Amino acid sequence: MMEKRRVVITGMGAVTPLGHTVSETWEAARAGVCGVAPITLYDASSQKVSLAAEVKNFDPTKVLDKKEVRRMDRFSQFAMYAAAEAMADSGLDLEREDTARIGVCVSSGVGGMQTFQNSCEVGESRGFDKVSPFFIPMIIANLAAGRIAIRYGLHGMCTCPVTACAGGSNAVGDAFRHIRDGYAEVMVAGGAEASITPLAMGGFTSMSALTDASDPSRASIPFDKERSGFVMGEGAGVLLLEEGVELHLVDGGGDLHGLADVGQNLRVAVAHADGLQLAGLVRLFHGSVGADVVAHGLMDQIQIDIVQSQLLHRGLNGLLSALIAGVLHPQLGGDEQFLPGHAALGDGTAHGLLVHIG
Repeated sequence: MMEKRRVVITGMGAVTPLGHTVSETWEAARAGVCGVAPITLYDASSQKVSLAAEVKNFDPTKVLDKKEVRRMDRFSQFAMYAAAEAMADSGLDLEREDTARIGVCVSSGVGGMQTFQNSCEVGESRGFDKVSPFFIPMIIANLAAGRIAIRYGLHGMCTCPVTACAGGSNAVGDAFRHIRDGYAEVMVAGGAEASITPLAMGGFTSMSALTDASDPSRASIPFDKERSGFVMGEGAGVLLLEEGVELHLVDGGGDLHGLADVGQNLRVAVAHADGLQLAGLVRLFHGSVGADVVAHGLMDQIQIDIVQSQLLHRGLNGLLSALIAGVLHPQLGGDEQFLPGHAALGDGTAHGLLVHIG
């Protein structure tokens, strides 16, 4: 059996409601800036939900030319922007690399939602044979990954896991395993989303998923008894992963030892309030080097944080060294968004659980 290879993170890129780079986002988060605000991307006055975590003052022409911008949905623009930062951050010299051994794995939950809605409106008014010939290339979820591959001439695996809120994490996990198991030396991995549109917001509202709060500071409060749903966000996060032997730059990077690829299946374990089942998943991915496990929450408001935490501690039997709950949607902001050491799975509006063992 081939020895599993070490994988490292050498580059990072981000476009978030707090900033257009990793450093801007981090500094704003440290300063307690809230990314949630009244919706400005469209007139939301006739809809129940008025708040979202938008990427503010975004100018894609800093990375893309105007023609490219016209032919890309907003989610692809975010992905390209974040990928450009990650590539530059890594210091990777593509002229010295075998691009057939460099791939892309970038997820999107729904793809080009704004383009989809706009094109439906055009079809209704002018006839559906009159929609843009770029309609399909702009809406399909894998085009963010495809655009990145085309831009940088990457000829390895190019794929897009579509697993709802777990998509970005799954993409990083898939890319990690692709390198670890010898199929590539370098992978561009991450996720991008841009679903703050009347149609998408209406869909989430009708299923009682979004908060209808009017105060941004009280909108994303996943562990509060007054919580009423999550806040829709948008943005992109991209990592540059490399096989450890080929490491070019380690400053600011770190080892990526493991990821639990459970997608949405964790919902079953959590829904039954059985932390022992979750603990089994954690144990499955526990090795001598430790592991980070990202799991998706659910929206059942009857879940009790402390009970879940106690079950986890029982099931892990001492392996648990840190339990952190935080938001995995891209709507960073406020103190409630990232709660180090919180003893919880939460009600799912947090959409995340990070467990570190080892």
